Amino acid sequence: MNKKMTNDDITKAYMAKNVLEIEQLNFRYKQEIILKNISFSVAPGEFVSVIGPNGCGKTTLIKTILRSILPETGSIHIQGQEVKTLSNKDLARHLAVVMQTIDPAAMTVMDYVLLGRLPFFERYQFFESQKDVVIAQKYMELTGIADLAEARINEISGGERQLAAIARALTQEPALLVLDEPTAHLDITHQVRVLNLVNTLKEQLSLTILMVLHDLNLAAEYSDRLVLLDKKNGQIYKAGTPEVVLTKASIQAVYQTEVEVRPNPISGKPWVFLINPNAEAKNIDGK
Repeated sequence: MNKKMTNDDITKAYMAKNVLEIEQLNFRYKQEIILKNISFSVAPGEFVSVIGPNGCGKTTLIKTILRSILPETGSIHIQGQEVKTLSNKDLARHLAVVMQTIDPAAMTVMDYVLLGRLPFFERYQFFESQKDVVIAQKYMELTGIADLAEARINEISGGERQLAAIARALTQEPALLVLDEPTAHLDITHQVRVLNLVNTLKEQLSLTILMVLHDLNLAAEYSDRLVLLDKKNGQIYKAGTPEVVLTKASIQAVYQTEVEVRPNPISGKPWVFLINPNAEAKNIDGK
């Protein structure tokens, strides 16, 4: 006779279906509530972006996932395993992170990318194996920086450093790639290049993506789903597809800014237009 599943068994089975599962996460700093009752999941192969105004807790959320800070209450599961139970090495085998600023270390791009293989080093292993080099080379080619292998990180552009950071993260071969404002400080050319790359990785590698983005239009264009955080109470204001989340009412409520939202004429995704109160209103043809 089959054993009847308990509530805990059902919960664990549900969480195992998602790469990331966050349940009732709460965090406060000096009595100020930053995150309150945050719950959402990211399914395999999904691209989810966290958006919201400055100070709403986007980066704080990423730091709790990475265990850089500990939540007051709540749980975070990666592939069904609670992150607080994992060793640093095991956590690094499940997820990799790309932060918005990359330390311009005085090492070659190849050596920098190879750092992503450290979680797989055996005990007393001090140097990378041939397999590690092959994996690093593979992801440098995929990110378009193979020709920079011998260049030094501190001598290449900010956009190239960001691509190197993505290549380094990919060498960890994670189930979940976490990116915190990867397009910050980049010009439009490198913004598009980075996000096109991330989208390609999602499609080609079936990679699961969790990204913090500041630009609402970029978030709408590339994400499968959005999680909009509200600074006023630290909660999720709305979550869902870009069409569901990025409405005029939602943006004005959370950002306290007058906007217009229209479909992008190419993709059909919502496009947010800022309103200059001193500008003369024009029709859609600009007349």
